[in-house]
Amino acid sequence: MKKSLLLCMVVVLMLMSACGKSGGNKEAASPDDKDTVVVWTYPVHGTYEDDLKEMVANFQKEHPNITVKTEVLSWAEGPKKFDVALNAGSPPDLYFHSVDGTYVNTGLALNLDPYMTDDIKTDYLPGTLELAQIGGKQYGLPLYQFQWAWGGNKRILEEAGIDWAKIQQEGWTWSQFNEAAAKLTKTLSDGSKQYPLVTDGTSLDFIEVLSRNNNMPDVLDESGAFQWGDERIVETLNFIKGLLDKGYMPKETAAIAPAKRSDMFYAGQAAIISKAIPYYDVMIQNRNKDIDSGKVKGEKIDFVLLPVPHNDNAPAKTTMGAEGYIAFKQKNDKGEQHAKNTFQVLEYLSNAKAGNSSNELVLPFVRKSQADLFAGKALGSEETIKASAAMAKYIVNPVTLKLDTATAAKMKQFKEQVVTPNLQALYSAEKTPEAIAEEFKSKGTQMLGK
Repeated sequence: MKKSLLLCMVVVLMLMSACGKSGGNKEAASPDDKDTVVVWTYPVHGTYEDDLKEMVANFQKEHPNITVKTEVLSWAEGPKKFDVALNAGSPPDLYFHSVDGTYVNTGLALNLDPYMTDDIKTDYLPGTLELAQIGGKQYGLPLYQFQWAWGGNKRILEEAGIDWAKIQQEGWTWSQFNEAAAKLTKTLSDGSKQYPLVTDGTSLDFIEVLSRNNNMPDVLDESGAFQWGDERIVETLNFIKGLLDKGYMPKETAAIAPAKRSDMFYAGQAAIISKAIPYYDVMIQNRNKDIDSGKVKGEKIDFVLLPVPHNDNAPAKTTMGAEGYIAFKQKNDKGEQHAKNTFQVLEYLSNAKAGNSSNELVLPFVRKSQADLFAGKALGSEETIKASAAMAKYIVNPVTLKLDTATAAKMKQFKEQVVTPNLQALYSAEKTPEAIAEEFKSKGTQMLGK
């Protein structure tokens, strides 16, 4: 009898143990359990892939239970691949990008506030952590502060008598740019034309930076009020149209790809390129070295960082923000321990040594530890560093950081479906600025409720 009772108790315990390991009663993962954290990133700068490999190897030595699987995406195709994964509910654990309300709106962006320690918070320089927050919640950690500008060829500017040093420190208006553009337009010895400015026909950064320099922070302002529906957007579109009509930009701008834009600048066919970040200084320094060594053929260029010109009746504004890693969970949630592991990887990829990205890109550091580690090791020229600092005085941060996630998602959709095709129509002279502004207003009412 006693043996039968004992046998029954053993069977019951075995059944309870089996039930505890299945279904809704899944045991919580232990910090020592093996786990994999997936990271999707981009070739942030020339040596970033090597930096990333070293950081990942060092992290895994310190955390042998966590495998970090990285994939370096192309700038051209990466965003599409990520959007597909996100829409399917299976984004990577970490993705390199600026924090975006549309990502938060999916419900899959991971709120990092429970994992943020005081040591991490105090290491970030004032105002930088907020650049990865939506609605006051932390969804990522910045790696650097980005800064959008234009770039010039010093030789061409000086030959035309353009005081680029004064422009760097004092800025310039649309009228002053047009005056300079007239001097920069000429026919080259081979019969080709030298344009004052070249931009590509596929990106929105060109109209975004110009509209910000005409008192419009974005399609919407921080309160969600529609901006691109009055005389300011008509003025901005007419300024662009004027550049095309006067031959200050190529007539075929609509068909110019980003790579072609760069090729024209390198070939001396354009005095100024938009958009140029301070990192162009380092890129062109490296290109000049390759020309000296015979690896690359072409003319060496002395790079000049230039602010975006502003409307004569509007203040100068410099587009800035932050890029880094955003953390995500998946539709099939992998649990709290996986979230903690993801944050550990995120923090490691954003640490003091990760400040090399800011150093390489000639951009402001986001952490005190980064600034200390790379003090005195700046790669950019003194001219570029000073110009960047001067432009940073007129910083304007992305409005998406202040918008609710649903509104931010609608604004992104508006840009993709309305702004992009209309900008193409402007470049191709298929629509007037006034007609485009009217469509912005009507579509803004339909899509944004504004």
